[in-house]
Amino acid sequence: MFKLWISIKKDVKVLLRDKVGLALMLGMPIVLVVVVTSIQNSTFQLINKSKIAVAVCNLDTGLAGRQLIKDIDNIGLFKVLNPTRKNADSLQQYMHDSDAMLGITIPQNFTEKVNAKASNSADKAMAEFNGGADSTAASAPPEIDPLQVYYNPVLQESLRFSVQGALQSALQLVESRQTLRTLYYNTNEKEMPLELEKQMLSANSKVNMLPTSKDGTRNTPNAAQHNVPAWTIFAMFFVVVSLGGSVVREKISGGYIRLKTLPTNYMVGILSKQITYLVVTLLQAAIIFSMGIWLFPVIGLPPLNIPHDVLALFVVTLVTGWCAVSYAICVGVFAGTHEQANGFGAISIVILACIGGLMVPSFAMQGLAKTLANFSPMHWCLQAYYKIFLEGASLTDVLTNLFSILTISLVLLFITHVGLKKKNLI
Repeated sequence: MFKLWISIKKDVKVLLRDKVGLALMLGMPIVLVVVVTSIQNSTFQLINKSKIAVAVCNLDTGLAGRQLIKDIDNIGLFKVLNPTRKNADSLQQYMHDSDAMLGITIPQNFTEKVNAKASNSADKAMAEFNGGADSTAASAPPEIDPLQVYYNPVLQESLRFSVQGALQSALQLVESRQTLRTLYYNTNEKEMPLELEKQMLSANSKVNMLPTSKDGTRNTPNAAQHNVPAWTIFAMFFVVVSLGGSVVREKISGGYIRLKTLPTNYMVGILSKQITYLVVTLLQAAIIFSMGIWLFPVIGLPPLNIPHDVLALFVVTLVTGWCAVSYAICVGVFAGTHEQANGFGAISIVILACIGGLMVPSFAMQGLAKTLANFSPMHWCLQAYYKIFLEGASLTDVLTNLFSILTISLVLLFITHVGLKKKNLI
């Protein structure tokens, strides 16, 4: 135990001398988590609360065209700019000038064709009701010219599908309204009362969207709960910059060779580095989580909600830190120079973060990328954190993830042992 304590003191002194490494390990994650959370929170605000600016070119002169514009504005997803009757070319220029994300052209004779289609549908319904001639033998309803929708290329595909669905709903509402009016007039020979029209067209059934969790809580996940765990993992694995270089320096200086002449074991040195840098990873997590709890609300970001099972959070953080330290030592053992350790370590961490779901969500991956994610330790670490933060999971719910992380850590330590043997360092 005395040998281990002395070795830990030595590693702490070496760590404190590495000012650049300390700055990268502690300062970089703080800046990264604030910047990324701010950007993603702004994106969430844009999608969830802000309306998409829409420029409308109404080439129709009738009531249906104006009603369509009103229905689009009432959806809640769009902010309709001043409608114009210019052509499509001027509409696209107007989109650029007004920073509109969408442009819609309502075709000529839109009202005329909507009325014709409504009359056709009403006639078929009346014929069927009166038991007259076969309603299916009537003339086919006229086709309504499609809307021309122009969009800014930066608009995401998922959002474009939402826009398309919303516009289809608005079109359906216009056609249904005109069909009801025609049917009512043909039956009663008078205009449909406005209150009755609203009652028949309004959706009285509501849809409630509620998040589910294992602990029964219904807290809505926010940008902080997504980003704080993800970039905490990234920070932990970034200890490779300092720890990998430390291992390389000891190899070059002959530290492992000298251990052979002393009555001690190389495992003391490995365990010493693991303990020292494991404390560093726990400190990183404590700093970033504290920022999420207390600093984020001050700077206008959503606060980080700590899960109810604090023990599960600590265990996941501890196991994640041990895996990160094991990876850093493995990189240091196989790197020949300090530059190789820093270069390969930093690049490999970014690659593991990409395929592990830190930069691109795992559920959005397909094929080979989704398979490769299972080989990234960051993937299992992130899934464990997500279960705790987003689903309210307990320690027993993340045992599968912890087992995967521990397995990867043991494999890394075995590879480290093989590398030390191959280089005759032990």
